[in-house]
This record gives sequence, C-alpha cells and structure tokens, in this order.
Amino acid sequence: MQRIRFKYLAFAALLMLGACGKDIEKYNEDKNGAEFINPEYLLSSVILSTASDYQREAYMDKPASAGRYITMVRNEGNDKFNWGPQSWDGIYSRLSYNKSLFEMIEHFGQPEYLPYARIIRAFNFAYATDLFGDVPYSKALLSKSEGNIRPEYDRQEAIYPDLVKELREANDQLAAQTREINKSQDGLYKADPLKWRKFANSLRLRLLLRMSKNFPAAFTEMQAIVSDKTKNPIFESNADNAEVQYAGTQKDNSWPGGTMATSYEEFDKRKPSKEIIDALYARNDPRLEAWFEKVKTHGTVDTRDYVGVPNAIQAPYDYNGGYDYISRLAPMFNGDKGAMIPASLMTYSEVCFILAEAAQAGKITVTGKTAESLYYDGIRANMLFYGVLDEAETANYFDQPVVKYNGTLEQLINQKWIAMFLKGSEGWFDHRRTGFPKFVLGPLSSSTTLPKRYMYPDSETRTNLDAYNRAVAVFGQDKQTTLMWYLK
Repeated sequence: MQRIRFKYLAFAALLMLGACGKDIEKYNEDKNGAEFINPEYLLSSVILSTASDYQREAYMDKPASAGRYITMVRNEGNDKFNWGPQSWDGIYSRLSYNKSLFEMIEHFGQPEYLPYARIIRAFNFAYATDLFGDVPYSKALLSKSEGNIRPEYDRQEAIYPDLVKELREANDQLAAQTREINKSQDGLYKADPLKWRKFANSLRLRLLLRMSKNFPAAFTEMQAIVSDKTKNPIFESNADNAEVQYAGTQKDNSWPGGTMATSYEEFDKRKPSKEIIDALYARNDPRLEAWFEKVKTHGTVDTRDYVGVPNAIQAPYDYNGGYDYISRLAPMFNGDKGAMIPASLMTYSEVCFILAEAAQAGKITVTGKTAESLYYDGIRANMLFYGVLDEAETANYFDQPVVKYNGTLEQLINQKWIAMFLKGSEGWFDHRRTGFPKFVLGPLSSSTTLPKRYMYPDSETRTNLDAYNRAVAVFGQDKQTTLMWYLK
C-alpha cells in the first residue's frame, strides 16, 4: 500500500464537516497547491485511506474490544466502555476526499470512475451510520459548494435504503460501461470491474441483512441478488475478498500492529481476549495456533498453553501471573505486511454466513446451496485463508457436536464471529443485532450491556448545536445504549 499523499489538502479541507467560521475560505486558501487533480489519483487515495483506517480501528480501537477479540491490558477504557463522545472526523475526511473525486470526475469528463466512487462512498457512509445512528448525509459535505457548515442529520431509515440503491446502481453502471480506469491506481482490484461488482453486491447483502428487521423488502432484494448472479455477481471465493495488501515500507502503509506503525510496547498492550481463546479451545480449532502464541510459563489461574485475558478486570496486565503467563498475538500481527494481514473491508467468508443466516430463517433460497452448506462454506473459507483447513479436516473438526450444523442462530453467529477476527467491526455489530455470542461484560464494566453505538462528537454541540438538538429529539438520547433504527 503506497503512502497516501494529497496535493489538494487545503481544497479538500473546505469540504470537511469540522470546517466553520466566516473566514474559512480565506484561511484554507492554498496559493501553491494544485486546483485540480486527476480522478485516478484521488480514487487511489480514497481506497487506501478507507481500507487502512477501517482495519486500524478493527485492531487498535473500540471495535476490537466491543467485538471481544482484544483485551487492552493498558489504557483500559475501551474494555470498560468508558467511551464518551467519539470523533467522526476520519470518516468524514474520507468522504470529503471522495466528494472531491466526484467533482474531478465531472471536471475531467471521466465518468468511468463514477461507479467506483459510489461504492467507496456507500461503504464509508454505511460505516458512519453503523457507528452513530442518524448522521449528516444528504446535507453533509456542502461547506464548499453551498456554504452549509451545519448540516442536518438524516434518519438511518432514509440513509440505508439510499445506500443500497447507490450500490445497486453502481453495479449496473459497471456492467454497462466499456471504458477502463487506470489499474495501477486501484489498490483493491486493479480495475477489474467484475470484482468491483462483486464487492458492491456483497456489500449490499451486508446492509440488507442488517436492516432486515425493520425493512420488509430487504429479503426480497437479497433474493433478487442471489437469483441472478450474472446481473448481480457476488463473492465466490477468497480471491474476491475486498482487501488491500500493505506495502510495509513506512507507517502509513503498514499493518497497524506492525513495527512501522506501533512500538513493541504498543503491540503488547493488546492481548487476546479470553472470549476468543475460550471459543477456539472449545472447538479444538486450529486457528488458535495461527492467531496466538503459547504462554512462556504456565500460570495458576489458567493453566492452558494459550491464555486470553478477561475484559474489564482489575490489573489485566497481571492476570494469571503477568506477561509470561498470558498469550500474545501471533508474530504476523506484529509484522508490517503479509498475505494474512491485509486491510480488509469484506470477505467471502462473511458473505457465506450472511446467506446462511437468511436461508436458515427461511427468507431466501440459494440455488445449489442450503443454510447448512453455506455455514460450512463460511468456516472453510476462513480456515483456508489462514492455511489451517487441511489440519481441521484431518482432525475431523466439522464432526464435533459444537461445530456440526444444528440450525440455530447462536451456532451460526458464533462461527461467523470467529471468522470475523479482526475483520472490521462485524463481530460487535452482529452481537448487538443478534445477542450472540453471549459475551461476558467483566466486573469493572461501566455499562450493563455492550455499547450499541458511538455517542456524537463533542464538536457537534459546539458548532452544530441546533441540528444536533433536532436530531436527538427524534433519535433518542445521545447515549451508548440508545438503539438505532435497524436495532429497534
């Protein structure tokens, strides 16, 4: 992954939500910067920043703790859910660059870039509303073009269907167009339109399942997707995964747990959660050895070879005897690059579990597949990715009572959660949607439930108070436990 450089930072800064003040244009004027930049370079930057930031948060930040993959043994607020208001500047910065991409597509007359911009835009807006609930959407990013620096919030029930529409139309555009984009600037799929279409439709499946509780047409559209894979291709193997490989040459293009991006001490602040270790042990799962290191010395609280740390406990760094008595993440997670540590946006394994859940509920049918076969496909795809499938087959992994398909949502989501290890926020998002896996909060948790959302940024009450007040009057209290539309 090449280093992200923006020659037009001052230009793009005008688009950001955080920009305010009557002299904003004067302060952000750049007399030396380029006024225009080719869409191919903007697309490259938007793809790389989206993938790297999404992956960084999955490993370094709150989604890793809420998904019960990581226990912070220093700086423990994430595990205790002492989160408070959260910034959305990173997401909206990416969206502002993406808006510049749309503008440059129009300026240079290169519409072939449009569907790619729409897909990445949909991904980032989906992430914003998944984290916060109701967010600025239709009136966001208009500070430059319309002088709107205090955008209204859109309801999630309006945002989600529009994102699905954007993805559907992007797929159709890619199917129809004949002009190619510069493959050297596409760090995701090297300008392969079919793979981009698969990503758009697979992402559409993710969003449709997420909204299905309160959007009756969701399963109808899911069925339409899987019933015509020529018109609506989706992921069919790990080769379709939406992932960007790190170059590993400097901090900005390295895995977030690697030596380029973090210090050795920072890496050791993150230990495997007891939840994920216990789940793998319970299934004799070979991913245990792929993801974690054995303890150097056996402790007295947990005497096993692999030891995870419970979340939200007193003195987690000293658990089981301390450093030598608890596991570290496998060495690859302290590397700067590698085939098994890409910046991941979505995987084939996830798509298998999405379809398995919908099929198991009797909402869709997939030609040549059953909920059971899709469940096994999801597990096998993830194991194949990490190089342990043969080991699992040899050890009769799939014949174990805890693994053998039983048709329950709990079993399916538990396996999906394992497969989503450090793959975005999906482990947390699925838990809050289904209640599975049944996580343990921990004795020092500041909440009686896992957070359901991020609280809005402090900056909104300082610079966009009227819109904020109108939003929460409809959405509900600005609390971590307030349910967003698709969770109600």
